[in-house]
Amino acid sequence: MATEYLKKADKTAATGEQDVRQTVQQILDDIEVGGEARARDYAAKFDRWEGDILVSPEARAAAAEKVPQKLKDDIRFAHDQVRRFAEAQLAALPDTEVELQPGLIAGHRNIPMAAAGCYVPGGRYAHVASAIMSVTTAKTAGVEHVIACSPPKPGEGVNPAILYTLDLCGADSVLALGGVQGVASMAFGLFTGHKADILVGPGNQFVAEAKRILYGRVGIDMFAGPTEVLVIADGTADPEIVAWDLVGQAEHGYNSPAWLIALDRGLAAEVERLVPGMIAELPDLNRTNAEAAWRDYGEIAVVESRDEAAELSDAYAAEHLEVHCSDLDWWLGRLRNYGSLFLGEETTVAFGDKTSGPNHILPTKGAARYTGGLSVGKFLKSVTWQRMNRASTRDIAQVTARISRLEGMEGHAKTADIRLAKWFPDEDFDLAAAG
Repeated sequence: MATEYLKKADKTAATGEQDVRQTVQQILDDIEVGGEARARDYAAKFDRWEGDILVSPEARAAAAEKVPQKLKDDIRFAHDQVRRFAEAQLAALPDTEVELQPGLIAGHRNIPMAAAGCYVPGGRYAHVASAIMSVTTAKTAGVEHVIACSPPKPGEGVNPAILYTLDLCGADSVLALGGVQGVASMAFGLFTGHKADILVGPGNQFVAEAKRILYGRVGIDMFAGPTEVLVIADGTADPEIVAWDLVGQAEHGYNSPAWLIALDRGLAAEVERLVPGMIAELPDLNRTNAEAAWRDYGEIAVVESRDEAAELSDAYAAEHLEVHCSDLDWWLGRLRNYGSLFLGEETTVAFGDKTSGPNHILPTKGAARYTGGLSVGKFLKSVTWQRMNRASTRDIAQVTARISRLEGMEGHAKTADIRLAKWFPDEDFDLAAAG
């Protein structure tokens, strides 16, 4: 098995993380102590925003008037797709119970979290799709209070299209805050009186680090890094489509990896030739991002077999995985580590990012080895319960007492003993540890 790299990255998604960590920790500590006043200070410093932090219903309604009807129609279409997919996920997660033995019934309930905080990027790009993905999914799961925050533009506030989308999707509170100060405010319950039980949504490295540091005190969707795309392509693939799909993700940011695993060397060489010219066609900011991302993080690997391609793909565990190959069902059955899978050239990451239905908030930096993306299940706590009659207690208590004594936990054993003594006073039980 031999893998040949036509292009190998100089950097990884972890490059520069340590520099961010100290800065983020300091801001979080400062806001936790200083409260809303310090959050306002950081809004003025980083976003140059000194207006209202909690966006009023009147301001939200006024924003809707600024959104063209065609855009509203498109947002509603995307919202409907995401909502319907989330509803299908919810239907696949029913409460359940089972009688483990006569008289012993156990079960689990899926209980929505009380409050969720959804971060919606709005700096370089107005991420209406992220508003749809996070808020719609939380409300479908049954979260009582959804807080959304998005960076305001100086003198303007939160992007009107984002505000319209948040209203459509059911956000209960909207904060005109970006960055660490937005994440901190949702976690600490500032401006709304609701402390988020979980923080979700994409963001830059400062937002991602804030969520990572707060994890444990609150839940998070996942440990997120820069967005990634991996394309697996064989000799049947269209090199122009493959190249554009790589470029389309590289424009996200200077550190967004774009990877190709090719089963055909000619295809790999043609994609490598095409990508720079395609990047040159992008608008200025997008071009600058894509040039840096492709230069520092882009990779092209050539492999000899589809088994080798699948093994290498699973090692990457990419956020977005596209397969441009024959026999798509084989790939669907074989591949195991990815955030979301796009089978065939008819679909693409952009469709999943914006419109098609499955959630676009996905694991990066190899986290797809152990977790999937955002779903209704992330907003639900699967909690267990049990009840017994006295006959079932008789059997359970004896075993519990013996195992507890074997472990040296006499107090646990006594809780079993006392029940046996109360309900079966005329019986003698062997409650000593075995051995």
